[in-house]
Amino acid sequence: VQLQASGGGLVQVPTGGSLSLSCTASGRTFSTYVMGWFRQAPGKEREFVAAISRSASASYYSNSVKGRFTISRDDDENTVYLQMNSLKPEDTAVYYCAASAARTVVPTRSADFGSWGQGTQVTVSS
Repeated sequence: VQLQASGGGLVQVPTGGSLSLSCTASGRTFSTYVMGWFRQAPGKEREFVAAISRSASASYYSNSVKGRFTISRDDDENTVYLQMNSLKPEDTAVYYCAASAARTVVPTRSADFGSWGQGTQVTVSS
């Protein structure tokens, strides 16, 4: 599956602001994938942000974003979303969407996701 992320870019969001990211997938099998969002800040390793199961029956978040970010999906539109509220400067990173073919669990490790989008920059100003 090919993924295309959007919603970030050159815009700087002030601390406390909100931003929504989208990730659209090609193909007709989107609903069979677990979808996730990861992020990578300069000089840091890529880290898990959120994941959503097939059929959206379950979602998981890192402790750093829990209560502020919401992941959702629209299988009719082949799109996964990440709504980010109460943004903090430490949320500044390149955000990546990813797809996993996992069948029994919702993975949170980047190694368990086989398809990746190109990344979109999110910058939160202090």
